[in-house]
Amino acid sequence: MRQVIELRDVHKSFGTTKIIHGVNLAIGAGERHAIIGPNGAGKSTLYNLISGRFPLSAGQVLLNGEDITGLKPHEINRRGLSRSFQVTNIFHNLSVYENIRCGVLWSAGCGYSFWHRVGGLAEVRRRAEQTMERIGLARRRDVLAGTLTYAEQRALEIGITIAGGASVVLLDEPTAGMSRTETAQAIELVRQVTEGKTLVMVEHDMGVVFGLADRISVLVYGEVIATGTPEEIRANPAVQEAYLGALHKETAHA
Repeated sequence: MRQVIELRDVHKSFGTTKIIHGVNLAIGAGERHAIIGPNGAGKSTLYNLISGRFPLSAGQVLLNGEDITGLKPHEINRRGLSRSFQVTNIFHNLSVYENIRCGVLWSAGCGYSFWHRVGGLAEVRRRAEQTMERIGLARRRDVLAGTLTYAEQRALEIGITIAGGASVVLLDEPTAGMSRTETAQAIELVRQVTEGKTLVMVEHDMGVVFGLADRISVLVYGEVIATGTPEEIRANPAVQEAYLGALHKETAHA
């Protein structure tokens, strides 16, 4: 399988505090890969390293075989990688349609072309409308994003993430804060909109992880202690000790 994302001996420190310790990871084309681990394991930091938001302290990140270490987030995005955030990151005072259109503009070749009226760009409009249909918000196109329900806002953020046509999608806790019904709907949405793409997700809901991921990597104290299929991860004693067992104890005492 062709490797789409490769992390080679990746390290990250903030001052004297080491967060990521020599992570090596390879994710194949079309794979749905989940990164799990206890709070404080470094999952969001790892996402920020892959997407260029944080600089690496050491190591390399490759995207489709190209070294993207040190590139800025927008430069990585233009190479086909898009991400969502743990905290919903949308334009609250713009409509659903305008939010999606922002995600489409650059990939449609508009760039910073200030002399074009975006409302008249037929391809941008077509792709924005198509994306709204895919995320189930076509009927809400003219509603201000800030007035949407929480689940709708999360769906909108996923829509913005995929609107540019990226082949690699990183989702950071896409079902956080959702009810069971909303979570089930979100899983189906993620499954549909990432069909044919490479998906990497950070997620705490083990039902989501084991139901959606092809492979799982477990991050504990900045180190990947195991990578494998859902069945292999369930049966891994180190994972049970370091994470799944701890999660079970927390649930039992809740």
